Amino acid sequence: MNISRRFAGYLPVVVDCETGGVDPQNDALLEIAATILKPDGKYIAPGETLHYHVEAFPGGAISDEALSVNQIRPDHPFRFALPESDCLVDMADKIRAQCQEYRCRRAVLVGHNAHFDLAFLLAAYQRCDAMKLFPFHRFMVLDTVTLGATFVQETVLARAVRRAGLSFDIDQAHSALYDVDRTAALFCHLINKHTSR
Repeated sequence: MNISRRFAGYLPVVVDCETGGVDPQNDALLEIAATILKPDGKYIAPGETLHYHVEAFPGGAISDEALSVNQIRPDHPFRFALPESDCLVDMADKIRAQCQEYRCRRAVLVGHNAHFDLAFLLAAYQRCDAMKLFPFHRFMVLDTVTLGATFVQETVLARAVRRAGLSFDIDQAHSALYDVDRTAALFCHLINKHTSR
């Protein structure tokens, strides 16, 4: 598969962000996982996964409610979080390198409720004065909520994954690494199933 041609010149990158709340301007970005998709014969498959524990930006809000969902302990000594700007620059460099390899003009963010993740990344890159490095299209996304509703009649990630015949461990949900893995699996499954053979 020519992945650039298949996705109109864009490289799909599946992203999941775990955050300190739901406000991208005021709530902290705490964890990012991004799986860069790659061609696999006639189909697409998950490729390299990037993973970052992110230090909350100064003044970034973190609600107890958010932490009860994502189970992140921001001050845990073994979390080894990096400054937000370091994470964003490294992610941008690696995604842009893959865009060049596959001759894509830029990446397109794939996610489950993808505009949530896009909004947090846009706010973070703006906060770090790094918008010139932003690797994704700034408003277009590919959303597995839409695909799930269309093809498996489910919008909740766990239900959509299971309805597609894939496994989902609810005990691992809301970890960025696990959610990005399952979102990538769902996206690839649905796209591959509906790709002409």
